[in-house]
Amino acid sequence: MDKVKVGIVGCGNISGIYFENLTKLFVNTEVYACADVFRERAEEAAEKYGVPNVWTTEELLASPDIQIVVNLTTPKGHFDVCKQALLSGKHVYVEKPLSLALAHGQELVALAAEKGLMLGCAPDTFLGAGIQTCRKLIDDGFIGEPVAASAFMVCHGHESWHPDPEFYYQAGGGPMFDMGPYYLTALVSLMGPAATVAGMTKTSFAQRTITSEKKFGKQIDVEVPTHVAGTVQFASGAVATMITSFDVWDSTLPRIEIYGTRGTLIVPDPNTFGGPVMLKPAGGTGFMEIPLVHNYAVNSRGIGVADIADCITSGNRPRAGGELANHVLEIMHAFHTSSDTKRYVELATSCEQPRPLPLGLIKGYIS
Repeated sequence: MDKVKVGIVGCGNISGIYFENLTKLFVNTEVYACADVFRERAEEAAEKYGVPNVWTTEELLASPDIQIVVNLTTPKGHFDVCKQALLSGKHVYVEKPLSLALAHGQELVALAAEKGLMLGCAPDTFLGAGIQTCRKLIDDGFIGEPVAASAFMVCHGHESWHPDPEFYYQAGGGPMFDMGPYYLTALVSLMGPAATVAGMTKTSFAQRTITSEKKFGKQIDVEVPTHVAGTVQFASGAVATMITSFDVWDSTLPRIEIYGTRGTLIVPDPNTFGGPVMLKPAGGTGFMEIPLVHNYAVNSRGIGVADIADCITSGNRPRAGGELANHVLEIMHAFHTSSDTKRYVELATSCEQPRPLPLGLIKGYIS
């Protein structure tokens, strides 16, 4: 099998699992080069994972050998690097979110279409065994027609463990833009595109104190809402209730539940690839754990990149594609817009429900 040459831009904390999986797990990818504003980080990654070239971002984008650019920069850099890569004739996969501004997300989708290139975006966790098993159960009618859902991501922020937590409380941060992509992408993959959003937001603490070791005691000014709650109505008519919060010390709320006309489905944490998956049919006496029927139950970040590599030869549309990511981006903005305007937001974007992965995949393969 011919491998697709990948260039990784950004060699920070999240990059390790991408390097690991794109060099060792997926059979159709080869990490050919990497770049970082701190060259020593790129050099360390290249040595650890056997990457043959350490380049500047400009050199990587200019290389005729690179087919897919994996953009792992911080969110503020997502748009610029993605746009430069597309203009350079490269397919692109970017960490979440697609961009900070909705207009920039729309521009990237349009530019990729104009250039005949593929644009993909994290999260790709919905392609893991847990959520793919849930998709199979829904598609096969085990809970009937989905009528409602709930999705909750509540914690007390990242300042107690993250070495550099400031950006979580700056423009483009907050719980919705940090963790919302996992939950909303999972919901769209399971229930189809959304149509309308209603939201309310608040900021409970004007400042945060870092208690992680690197910057212990430093005060952070909070610039964004840290508790976001609301509802999403899907094009199908189903309604989801959602809360994302950095203001909650502890909780027993579920991650995601989907309620159908014939049963209830408990979906595993969408920030992971595995289970458990729990099902209670109508009239049942309790929830039963459903065995995972797909591969990729462990951390398989990069599967979205491997999917794009597969699409280069198959001609299919990527599952974790730009239109899906842009739709999720608009939903996240809509929670804040609805709160600010005290009105429902009718969404302007939509997307196709991503194709499920086939059963029986061999580890390392997408098709």
